[in-house]
Amino acid sequence: MLKMTLKSFYVTCLIVSTGIAGAALGTRKPPPAPAEPAYCKEGGRWLTIGNSAPRFESAPQIVANAARQDVVLLGEQHDVEDHHRWQLQMLAALHAQRPNMAIGFEMFPRRVQPVLDKWVAGSLTPQEFLQQVEWDKVWSFPPQIYLPLFEFARINKIPMLALNIEKSLTQKISEGGWDKVPEAQREGVGRAAAALPEYEKFLGDIYQMHLQQSKTHASKNAAAPNNAFRFFVESQLAWDRAMAEVLSMSVSLRDSKDRILVVGVMGSGHIRFGHGVPHQLRQLGVTKIATLLPVAQDGECQYLEAGVADAVFTLPGKATPPSEPPRLGVALEDGSQGLRISNVTTGSLAEKTGLKAGDRIVDIAGRPAAGSAEAISIIRRQPPGTWLPLRIARGDSQLDLVIQFPPRP
Repeated sequence: MLKMTLKSFYVTCLIVSTGIAGAALGTRKPPPAPAEPAYCKEGGRWLTIGNSAPRFESAPQIVANAARQDVVLLGEQHDVEDHHRWQLQMLAALHAQRPNMAIGFEMFPRRVQPVLDKWVAGSLTPQEFLQQVEWDKVWSFPPQIYLPLFEFARINKIPMLALNIEKSLTQKISEGGWDKVPEAQREGVGRAAAALPEYEKFLGDIYQMHLQQSKTHASKNAAAPNNAFRFFVESQLAWDRAMAEVLSMSVSLRDSKDRILVVGVMGSGHIRFGHGVPHQLRQLGVTKIATLLPVAQDGECQYLEAGVADAVFTLPGKATPPSEPPRLGVALEDGSQGLRISNVTTGSLAEKTGLKAGDRIVDIAGRPAAGSAEAISIIRRQPPGTWLPLRIARGDSQLDLVIQFPPRP
């Protein structure tokens, strides 16, 4: 059982966040699972994973062990609400033992740190906060599933740390490599430690999945095709390094008499097996690290591998409403020529409106199309029964189209 893989569950978490692969990637289904392991039959339980079968551990023991570290990393799949509820539970438990705490978030690039400071100080409303951090641009996942975490920090006056770098920087690295980015444009990030062999293999699988989904990455690196994968790895390492640097700096700012507990909230792909952020932290001299992940009782739990994390929490299943078809039915790609529609689903609202693969979205809702993240957010917010104007470029022409979202049944 331990030799089966969690890879497919964490690939989406890592690759969708880059923006490189476009907005339409889905989760690849894992291989069929054998009979459900005994340790997966109960949700709401902690498991520690050694070289043999996972075993149950008490919540107080997990929290006590994590609270003794310098850095605790809490994983997530970005769009799963229960992952963020679990993170909130862990923050509260850790804060009870180590109230001298800071919380770092992958969701925010370094440049918005002053906004995080104002939020914790109580100077902003939630709406002002989301607007000033440019949530729709920098993250785009539903803010309501993250706001309880931000409110927890504000209520308890816990410093929030912006861990990430701009997507444009990872994009530049993936297109030309780390060395081609001028030092002034690196946002203060140092050169990352080389990837562990297992991590490079993991990134290779992601890269191959990406190539199967889109030829965009390959075309951007057409001048140096042999370097395309190396540049992709360098972009991921820079991302890991940036987050590790902020976490490490927060640890080192405190003397031994007043050690701060630094908690990092980030996608599980940056944490699993200690390959991403934990590896970069160790290279920066931080060795007291706890890695904790949430897994679905009836999903990822059945594919646990030894060493995936220090401990995992099994989230119980819950009733969900029937899945809805894609709202618009397009796959979007951010490219040098703007926001491009790479695919239109047959029978979708997009096809019925007249959108075609290859169209470039110029304006959406009366404003310039800034990128796929903002476009997805606008589409998600569009109320049923309303109209959404689009201006698209098709060849040498521009067309004005209006999408009518059907009324709610």
